[in-house]
Amino acid sequence: MSYGQHLGSGAFSGFTSVICLQPFDLLKTRLQQGDGASNHRRALGIAGIARNVIARDGVLALWQGTLPTLLRNVPGVALYMSTLHEARSAMAKTAYFAKSSPSALSSSVLPTLTVQGNLLAGAVTRTVVGTILNPLAVLKARYESDLYAYRSLWQVFCALARGGPSHLFRGATASAMRAAPYAGLFLVSYEQLKREGAAFVQPLSYSSTALVNGFAGAGAGTAATFATHPFDVLKTKLQVRNEDRYHTLRSTIRTIWMNRGIMGFFDGISLRLSRKGLSSAIGWATYEAILVFIHNQPRLVPSIT
Repeated sequence: MSYGQHLGSGAFSGFTSVICLQPFDLLKTRLQQGDGASNHRRALGIAGIARNVIARDGVLALWQGTLPTLLRNVPGVALYMSTLHEARSAMAKTAYFAKSSPSALSSSVLPTLTVQGNLLAGAVTRTVVGTILNPLAVLKARYESDLYAYRSLWQVFCALARGGPSHLFRGATASAMRAAPYAGLFLVSYEQLKREGAAFVQPLSYSSTALVNGFAGAGAGTAATFATHPFDVLKTKLQVRNEDRYHTLRSTIRTIWMNRGIMGFFDGISLRLSRKGLSSAIGWATYEAILVFIHNQPRLVPSIT
């Protein structure tokens, strides 16, 4: 399959998960953006924050930030999945990273690698793509936050552009520290869960294949999210707070620790676990289903006249 087919499949999977799960992202940002010195938002809880949003602006306000999320996630997921496939395909040709005995019964048409290969491919690809698209991640976080009075994406963009690279790449280090272990752990867990799932539900149809891949995506996404959530809290604080105590990674860690202790690094974890588990299930099941469908189409062979 071509790079373009992987790019298109990734873009569609990213679009699907964003439309379905944007409210989780919005509520997570609102919960994490608060300063630890104030417990107002934590006292409200997730349900209270959601009620306030709906009471003030209506139900559709839960999808505020969908456009910047689409601008960040659709090209991000497309670029990540297509580049990841190219990297895994190249690594699968080497003796060190190629899996010696791939499973005969598989729910996937993707290359198979060793644990080390999947760990390295996922970590490096996600970090590179995430760093390139960090300005869009900052744009998304600022627009979802209610700490600012932005009325349009253009206002956010202009404000960030005036701030220069230091604003456009705010939180890039924390994002990389989250992205590398997340992607590596996810890919290793995903491939393992796919193999185990295929042993229970034989992937002989599109529905059973989607079930296996969706289960594997949800399980891997949940495990990797829990392990890397503190870096997500740091990233959000760095991207939306302007106080001096949140200007560097070190000062942000110190501020959270002084105000909230260890629990401050797990603000919004239930929302992120729910969102990442569901988005991984939807995204990877959709992505692989499209690839399997394309793979199973009869190839047109030009006739010789």
